[in-house]
Amino acid sequence: MEYHDFLKQKEILDIETGFNPKEISSFLYDFQQVIVKWAIRRGRSAIFADCGLGKTPMQLEWANQILQKDNKPILILAPLAVSKQTKREGEKFGIPVNICRSQNDAINGINITNYEILHKFDPWYFNGIILDESSILKSFTGKYRNQIIDSFCKTKYRLACTATPSPNDYMELGNHSEFLGIMPRVEMLATFFVNDASNTGEWRIKKHAQYKFWEWVCSWAVMLNMPSDLGFDDNGFILPELEIHHHKIKYGKCPPGVLFALNAKTLDERREARRETIKERADVVKEIINKANGPCLIWCNLNLESETIKNLIPGTVEIKGADSVEHKENAMMGFSNKKIKILVTKPKIAGFGLNWQHCSNVIFMGLSDSYESYYQAVRRCWRFGQKNKVDVHIVTADIEANVVNNIQHKEINAVNMRKEMIKNMAPISKVEIKQSKRTRTDYSTKEESGNNWKLYLGDSVEVIKNIETDTIG
Repeated sequence: MEYHDFLKQKEILDIETGFNPKEISSFLYDFQQVIVKWAIRRGRSAIFADCGLGKTPMQLEWANQILQKDNKPILILAPLAVSKQTKREGEKFGIPVNICRSQNDAINGINITNYEILHKFDPWYFNGIILDESSILKSFTGKYRNQIIDSFCKTKYRLACTATPSPNDYMELGNHSEFLGIMPRVEMLATFFVNDASNTGEWRIKKHAQYKFWEWVCSWAVMLNMPSDLGFDDNGFILPELEIHHHKIKYGKCPPGVLFALNAKTLDERREARRETIKERADVVKEIINKANGPCLIWCNLNLESETIKNLIPGTVEIKGADSVEHKENAMMGFSNKKIKILVTKPKIAGFGLNWQHCSNVIFMGLSDSYESYYQAVRRCWRFGQKNKVDVHIVTADIEANVVNNIQHKEINAVNMRKEMIKNMAPISKVEIKQSKRTRTDYSTKEESGNNWKLYLGDSVEVIKNIETDTIG
């Protein structure tokens, strides 16, 4: 085998399926315009932009450009109640959005529906698909994730939009890569990772593959926490202050022969503490609301918690899992429209996609072990566009210190790892978005040889074809 032939076998081709767009609408910020141009040229791509950086207007312009070119229908999949929010955004920017509940409602335009009712649609009908808040996929079962990926595996144009994905959750990046048709998740893991059996089977990037991995991700995804990550001005995108307040409720039960209550170690112990202190925690929540200025958003995990709050505090609107879709959407939009002042619900119901910058009082009536759930719940209010300091109140029993410490530890790790991820990706993203076409070869994972040549572990080569496009920064 000749060396040239060997390289051909090792190529990972990121073939563009898009086109050069028409003039991008001026309602987008400069950094958003450049991202949308890049995404349209790519055809299949992901936008990982932090909360409030304008994923909704970017995906609407992306869909509108494709609709104008091909005159074929587009579908947006979104979390519950985000459909109405997106339609409202579309009206603001002059882009019609059709909310539909089944295939019979779909039109030759931009359609939007909820993830939960995807089974009522014919994926082959649509020329383009957008996953809004695409990280929600990891909240579904493997069967549902596979349904979404399989349903749109032949769709010409694909876009996934979410906030910066969990930096230690490489499976999430693999899900996006597979949905976009870039590379199956299992192949991504085999190519760039090793399974670290010494650390509970965690997947770890191969040391010699770090740069190549992020370079590969940047060929189909753009990631930013701030516009400056791509060389733009951060003016208007500086977050206000976030202040965390911890409220501990004394839980009186002590084991025999012990003077003080011990921290709960098991899930059953924590559940008992939560159930036994509902009234006391609800009283603290009421005190917080009485002192608060403006709307209040209360997050809980138990139906009894939300029911207690609803009965204790007049004017509170409750959303629980058993409620109808109509009630859930009306309540969420009522809070968005400032018609509802106090809303209590669960992060798994309303923790994704909604823009509640008008609210600066966030209350957790207890915590779960999920940092992702906590992060998303906070970011409904603490996001770009928020004008006031955001106060987050966490109300727990004193013996729940372990879960509070666990969330704090995960938060520190997530912040540090997210910074590292952006640090790795930002320089490559600037170059990638300036380019229209990249054809690259993968590094070798073992020794290879041929006629008068030998390639060792970690060696890499790449072929990059540049064409003139927009300049960043």
